[in-house]
Amino acid sequence: MNPVFECRHLTKAFPGKEALHDVSFSLEEGRIVGLLGPNGSGKSTLMKLANGLLSPTQGGIFIDGMAPGVETKKIVSYLPDKNYLNDWMSVRQLVNFFGDFYEDFQKEAAVEMIQRLGIPMHAKLKTLSKGTKEKVQLILVMSRKARLYLLDEPIGGVDPAARDYILHTIISNYSEDATVVISTHLISDVESILDQVLFISEGKILLDSPVDELREKNNMSVDAWFREVFKC
Repeated sequence: MNPVFECRHLTKAFPGKEALHDVSFSLEEGRIVGLLGPNGSGKSTLMKLANGLLSPTQGGIFIDGMAPGVETKKIVSYLPDKNYLNDWMSVRQLVNFFGDFYEDFQKEAAVEMIQRLGIPMHAKLKTLSKGTKEKVQLILVMSRKARLYLLDEPIGGVDPAARDYILHTIISNYSEDATVVISTHLISDVESILDQVLFISEGKILLDSPVDELREKNNMSVDAWFREVFKC
């Protein structure tokens, strides 16, 4: 069986800068994985490559054994680090749009979560607060029955209460045989839900480890070890 997400000597260069260098790892199904590193370490570039928004300079990136493309978009649900939804659309229109666009979108589940938060279905996205926009976007992404969820900084710009809701939404809405990759520099907020961590710095993977093994080996939390490694 193919790993659900794999990089083989992946390098991505931009003019004057190498964003990723010789990155290799593989992720199996049924894991919640933290892609952890400081801002500018290459996390978003890796996410964009996996979603087919960028092309590798060297090496390869594979989703269920396939290069990113039309077929992989059917099994990947991607949350970018910036809002990409049309502000002029209402919440109801966005739900319907996702339902029309993705065969695996679970419309009833999305509506239930939105209503549970008290978000009006008729409200235009541009009228909502930043935290509420983040919640709507995450609900739409997590309401797909995907095999791989790629979440780029899902808790980066919201308050602590919103972070708790977002993490609860993540862990309660993905199937056990799916894999979730969460890119973040806010380690303490996500550590409790992670099965595996990848530390990335300056485009290189510094560590690939199961969380329990990392804690036992170093006798400290993932957050404490991250601070030790990155001196922050």
